[in-house]
Amino acid sequence: MEIKVNFLDKLRLEAKFDDFTVIADQPIRYKGDGSAPGPFDYFLASSALCAAYFVKLYCDTRNISTENIRLSQNNIVDPENRYQQIFKIQVELPADISAKDRQGILRSIDRCTVKKVVQAGPEFVIEEVESLDADAQALLTLNPAPGASTYIVGKDLPLEQTIANMSSLLAGLGIKIEIASWRNIIPNVWSLHIRDAHSPMCFTNGKGSTKESALASALGEYIERLSNNHFYAGSFWGNDIANADFVHYPNERWFKPGRKDALPKEILDAYCLDIYDADGELRGSHLIDTNSGNAERGICSLPYVRQSDGETVYFPSNLIENLYVSNGMSAGNTLAEAQVQCLSEIFERAVKREILEGEIALPDVPQDVLAKYPGIVAGIQGLEEQGFPVLVKDASLGGVYPVMCVTLMNPRTGGVFASFGAHPSLEVALERSLTELLQGRSFEGLNDLPQPTFASEAVTEPNNFVEHFIDSSGIVSWRFFSAKADYDFVEWDFSGHGDNSNAEEAATLFGILAGMGKEVYTAEYDQLGATACRILVPGYSEVYPVEDLIWDNTNKALLFRADILNLHRMDDASLEDLLDRLENSELDEYGDIATLIGIEFDENTVWGQLTTLELKLLIQLVLQQFEEAKELVETFLQYNDNTLERKLFYQALNVVLEVELDDELELDDYVVNFRRMFGDARMDAVLGSVDGSVRFFGLTPTSMQLEGLDRHQRLIDSFKKLHVARGKATATPR
Repeated sequence: MEIKVNFLDKLRLEAKFDDFTVIADQPIRYKGDGSAPGPFDYFLASSALCAAYFVKLYCDTRNISTENIRLSQNNIVDPENRYQQIFKIQVELPADISAKDRQGILRSIDRCTVKKVVQAGPEFVIEEVESLDADAQALLTLNPAPGASTYIVGKDLPLEQTIANMSSLLAGLGIKIEIASWRNIIPNVWSLHIRDAHSPMCFTNGKGSTKESALASALGEYIERLSNNHFYAGSFWGNDIANADFVHYPNERWFKPGRKDALPKEILDAYCLDIYDADGELRGSHLIDTNSGNAERGICSLPYVRQSDGETVYFPSNLIENLYVSNGMSAGNTLAEAQVQCLSEIFERAVKREILEGEIALPDVPQDVLAKYPGIVAGIQGLEEQGFPVLVKDASLGGVYPVMCVTLMNPRTGGVFASFGAHPSLEVALERSLTELLQGRSFEGLNDLPQPTFASEAVTEPNNFVEHFIDSSGIVSWRFFSAKADYDFVEWDFSGHGDNSNAEEAATLFGILAGMGKEVYTAEYDQLGATACRILVPGYSEVYPVEDLIWDNTNKALLFRADILNLHRMDDASLEDLLDRLENSELDEYGDIATLIGIEFDENTVWGQLTTLELKLLIQLVLQQFEEAKELVETFLQYNDNTLERKLFYQALNVVLEVELDDELELDDYVVNFRRMFGDARMDAVLGSVDGSVRFFGLTPTSMQLEGLDRHQRLIDSFKKLHVARGKATATPR
């Protein structure tokens, strides 16, 4: 994690990381003002807070109340060496906690991350650099042995060279990548989380059987998502980019809708239109891209090559974003390597969907077959030793598809996790299933898994597949666990051979789709200096239902974005119009405004927590619609999950509105005690919200220029680096 420090007045310092700001000072005896804790005080507090976090985590996963648990830390300083200290952490537990849980709580404290780092003895490197931002990849070093050259199945270059190439590429783009965390909780299963130090919203997770393969996985995913603009999907890229020579890619084309908002003839083809517009309801306005919001410019469309005949077909970027999310995108050392990964991912998710929604029972992998892969067996044994039964299944549906499945059961909670992996090599597909299972997860994280069900409608509900797509946390049918399999086990192998193995495998996977009667469309992206691609298989590789193009399109942001960002400048008539649109657009009352309008607000602000319901409430207050506002205040207090400060504001507002709406009550009779209960500052905000002197309390003014939205500006900064690189690559002859 990158922590940037700013020097403030006197001895005060400001540390910034993620969306947080920490102020440090010194005690008066050390020439400070004593206005904030000192750096060493924060250090001491961090270990106590970390210990308490692990206690809370242990108790929450076992439904143990922490109400009467007390924890403290004292540091005992050696009088002869003040740098030699003992941190004594003590915990007081109520009598009704069992002996087993007492030991469990103490063991959980021992897992404190701060404690482990201190005990390991962190290494400090102190150096001068010409530019903090230029030292881009300092945290990606794994220090491989000199001359190391580690090949793994599926990669056309050694891992060491793959990592070096990708790290260099990111550094050249000016992107500073940091490793936020590593995990290796069972043998031969590694995962890590990497992110952009400047724009931490841009992150990926990697997985593999070794540290190096996990890092290569994370970097590859990072570059694939840069190349396909996935980090910035759904977000507003600002007016400058919206009006630039190109918005998404230099080879994009813009097409105007026809009469009566008809689809332009230049987009899609007959095959795609039969899938995306089967009922003739799709209109041009449905396909305006969310990122630019530039409806006057038309429909931004990207060229894809139809594999059956090599013809170019233009797909609206909005359609791709709405239906495919990240499915079918990849980066690789070579195009064939990237294509194999794309196609494997498409099969993994499509077959997974067919199995889960069809409640298909899969055959077990025989032990003699598993024994061929001792590294995978060791990982499975590591899980079972922790009390998690593991089922290893052949998900190829009779040897037709290159897919495997590893399913974990949690007897402590009754939850299950079905993890799928795909690749032409059975071993790689199996390894991916296992590593996906624990990507970014701790053992405690496995306590949140959903329980299986016999209710078929819960399994087939479209959003269940979306949950499986996001993090495999969807519901699984009990029928999936039947000992009577619907298919026989097949020890399949779709792998290629020799120097052209990836090319052979890509051809094989394309051939499977052709045999299914599917049209396949591909796009290649190399302007950033990497080889990346995206593959679309209409009617097969979508994540979201096609109907979302009409009924839940991300470009509904365009109906609200400008007005919401300009709230503080709007007159009553404009606010009434906005309120009508919010009420008549069938929006989720509890959906967040950040997602609705595509703005990355700081999560720790009122903007970051703002829901459709609360926005409507605040507009009603400005419009003096107190009866309607009070109804929404009551709903907010009953159902909304927000900060304590925000809830107290609405508690105070609720009682003030109660008085305002009761003809027999006078506000002046209650204000004194309202102030004693809620405090002067909060009551000033409430009374101002009622009398009109305070508008949209808690929402700082901004506009379409995005003033004050630092988090979103950092996201745009990140995208602009790609935009500049693409422009240069296009302008430079090759």
